[in-house]
Amino acid sequence: MPRLDEMEIFAEVVEAEGFSAAARRLGLSKSAVSKQVGRLEDRLGVRLLNRTTRRLSLTEAGATFYDACRRVLDEAASAEQAVSDLAAAPRGLLRLNAPMSFGFLHLGPAIPAFHARYPQITVDAAMNDRFVDLVEEGYDVAIRIGALRDSSLVARRLAPCRAVLCASPDYLARRGHPRRPEDLAGHDCLLYANSANPREWTFHGQRGRQAVAVKGPLIANNGDVLCGAAVAGMGITRLPTFIVGPQLREGRLEVVLPGHPLPDQGIHAVYPHGRNLSPKVRVFVDFLADHFGPEPYWDAGLDGLIAAPAG
Repeated sequence: MPRLDEMEIFAEVVEAEGFSAAARRLGLSKSAVSKQVGRLEDRLGVRLLNRTTRRLSLTEAGATFYDACRRVLDEAASAEQAVSDLAAAPRGLLRLNAPMSFGFLHLGPAIPAFHARYPQITVDAAMNDRFVDLVEEGYDVAIRIGALRDSSLVARRLAPCRAVLCASPDYLARRGHPRRPEDLAGHDCLLYANSANPREWTFHGQRGRQAVAVKGPLIANNGDVLCGAAVAGMGITRLPTFIVGPQLREGRLEVVLPGHPLPDQGIHAVYPHGRNLSPKVRVFVDFLADHFGPEPYWDAGLDGLIAAPAG
């Protein structure tokens, strides 16, 4: 069976496209590298390389063996890095991007507890509601809510994202309670500009998916603005409970159409693919998953307010 050092030498010859260049990279003599590859071919009983005075090329057997060597060497490097990561205390600069409302209301208050646990990590947090390219803009991790558009990223679900339709008691007293999703066509609706289709609200009920066209006097790219407008009696809005939970508990907003649930799109941490997740990203994502979890604190006590009345 070939040894790991023989695999490394053979792979280096292939990638350097020659014995001399490989020898320089490995800090060995050219003759030592050539002899190692020759011994490997003798033991395997096949020729791995075609050698001429001008160039080096892989045989069919050599190409197959190189692919296997590369996988083994990559796995060995990953195993070594994983052990090193476990031994090292997470440290360094963590660049984070998060939606504005969730960042202000929930992520910001969680960061001091994270810092107390991992004081050697510095968090550089950017809060905005635009879609950012993590790789292009140099972010280590981002918090995203809703459908995940970029399949090139790794995603971990941190918590549910329950959304509700809600309006102030004053508005509902003036305009009446919608009884069916279709009734929304006759109401003032307050719309979130950054959703995929701001002028369409989708319900997932017993009849399956139902999309309803909506319109109204306000469209904004921030949920807190919409929440404030709804509390002031301006119309019906669709917002996550992590924003409107306090207003629902205090009675400043009431749930509209409780028997017609909206889809839960989830709150996720996303980060670029990599063979080894850096310790600072790993501990940050683990911390958030534990801090928020499948039953987040912002949903406490809301079930009775959101559930449809019996009968």
